[in-house]
Amino acid sequence: MHILAIGGSNSANSINRQLAQFAASLFENSTVTIYDLSKIDIPLFSVQLENEIGMQPAARYFANEIDQSDLIVISLAENNGSYNAGFKNLIDWTSRLKDRKVWNDKPMLLMATSPGGRGGATVLETAVAYFPRMGADIKGSFTLPKFYENFDPIEGIIDQELLHELETVVRKIGDK
Repeated sequence: MHILAIGGSNSANSINRQLAQFAASLFENSTVTIYDLSKIDIPLFSVQLENEIGMQPAARYFANEIDQSDLIVISLAENNGSYNAGFKNLIDWTSRLKDRKVWNDKPMLLMATSPGGRGGATVLETAVAYFPRMGADIKGSFTLPKFYENFDPIEGIIDQELLHELETVVRKIGDK
């Protein structure tokens, strides 16, 4: 199985990219491609700009990465209760590609994390409701609260109850 792991943040030190990469590593017999939004150079979307300069290569590349995957593992950053602007901008451009839904009906593990106690729950709730309209086949979701207390860069999730919760979701997705 080929997994596309996305941290829904354009931060170079994205905690969401770390969580997505960790979660993707829990799937057996898989290869993982990490999509790093901090390395994407794409202008702020507007219809006028699209008419002037055309479709952005970064959006085509992102769509191709989605198309090449068997499963998308994404962890969303929450900025003031909503999506990270860099992530939303890439989605806006990708949504303009002809004859496709952004997520192309791919199965998805949808997650969020943040330093706070709700772990990005607001953006996760929004995405669970909205992503299926953009072609996501959400197979499971997970939120990791208090990232810096519950995650180690080497060991991953260190809270055993939260780790078990994520492993259960991963197992259910992997069995399908």
